[in-house]
Amino acid sequence: MPLTDKTIICRDCGRQFVFTVGEQEFFTQKGFTNDPSRCPECRAVRKTTRHEGYFNNGRGRPQREMYPAVCARCGRDTEVPFQPRDGRPVYCTECYRAVRQKEGQW
Repeated sequence: MPLTDKTIICRDCGRQFVFTVGEQEFFTQKGFTNDPSRCPECRAVRKTTRHEGYFNNGRGRPQREMYPAVCARCGRDTEVPFQPRDGRPVYCTECYRAVRQKEGQW
């Protein structure tokens, strides 16, 4: 059965948009089984805002929660990506590198 252009109403903005034969072929190649429910403009807006605040600099990594700490080696205020616990030393980046190199782990 030959494909034909389809006119679809966007679920976000209510405007009509055309789902072209070329787009339908692309969707089929990618294994998508449903037609798009948003126009290209609304899809673009949704894509850029979907992970806003969740991803770090667009690199695809979730932002980590940082915790304040005082370096056990130099006494400088720093932030670490884990909750510091009593009795365990916490180091700033520079001191951590120095300690790791001294231990031969890098």
